[in-house]
Amino acid sequence: MRFSQKQVKRLIDTNPGFYPMYTQDGKWKHNGPTWTRWCDGFLPGMMWLFRRFEVETGGKDPEYWYKKAVDYTKPLEKRKSDPDVHDLGFVFQHSYYRWFQVDRDPKLEEIVIEAGKTLALRYRDKGNYLRSFVAENSLFIDIMMNVGLVFYAARATGDKNLREIATRHSLTTRRFLVRGDGSTAHEGLFDIETGEFLREATQQGYRADSCWARGLTWAIYGFSTAYEYSRDPHFLETAEDCADYYITHANADGIAPWDFNAPAEQRKQIDTSAAAIAASAFLRLGRLLHDPVKGHFYWNTGVRILRTLCQNHLAEKDKEWEGVLKGGVYHLHKELGVNESVMWGDHFFVEALEHALRRI
Repeated sequence: MRFSQKQVKRLIDTNPGFYPMYTQDGKWKHNGPTWTRWCDGFLPGMMWLFRRFEVETGGKDPEYWYKKAVDYTKPLEKRKSDPDVHDLGFVFQHSYYRWFQVDRDPKLEEIVIEAGKTLALRYRDKGNYLRSFVAENSLFIDIMMNVGLVFYAARATGDKNLREIATRHSLTTRRFLVRGDGSTAHEGLFDIETGEFLREATQQGYRADSCWARGLTWAIYGFSTAYEYSRDPHFLETAEDCADYYITHANADGIAPWDFNAPAEQRKQIDTSAAAIAASAFLRLGRLLHDPVKGHFYWNTGVRILRTLCQNHLAEKDKEWEGVLKGGVYHLHKELGVNESVMWGDHFFVEALEHALRRI
């Protein structure tokens, strides 16, 4: 945790006000394309986690991290009305929602709620899904990580329509993007006129019918969140199915290849960001199960992945490297952030680590 804090402090001292996405040759600041600004909530999200860690361990710097978290959260408020992206959950759940958890200021919650209502505007009645930023007919597995924002807005306001949107989206994703063996498709395409599901597709996986590792871990985490809000047992079952696929197909040390169905030579490229998401998801999922034995197994799996990341993939020995975890992958086909640090990987690593340390 101290190394993660050191790296984030180095980042904000070197590039104040900058919200990075992925490194090039270990450097956060570069001219590479970003596709969309979906990662801006992860940096303040880590700062809020650092603040809580300092408070609970009696550290010396909780106020420092509180101030920095506020400084990096405030500029995101304008995104609450952004209708063009499906990633508002990533932006607001880790920034403004965590700020609200600390200060309990109703004005902060109002911002989170408005962002959730904005995201819900992407809902298509024909097909019952929140459309991706790519096209009207496109559903991404990634959106399961964002639908929690709509669930939260529904619970906070008592709006049954918002809850119905979040639930229907989750059911549609479960039906069409999660396969019988627990693997996942990255994207689903629909007929705009009828809402009929047409076929699986992918933007970042090896091929349409493969299992892109980061997408699978979005599903484990996202369906766990959907179950937490809805208590629909179908969502818990789906989270378990996806989790079991990860466990049986990841490498022996718990780290996933970038795509589970890529050719053997390509599977040598791991994705530590997928592993970090999985670690956090397993820790969350383990406490939701009714079976304490399986819950303990998931918890131990999350801790094992964390141990591997700490022992083998931290950038601690490379003094020039600016990120926390090496070996992350953003977009392999576009050759963006391959075998680099990625902001979501660092964030979910810190989230999982902070979660585990609070309970050890």
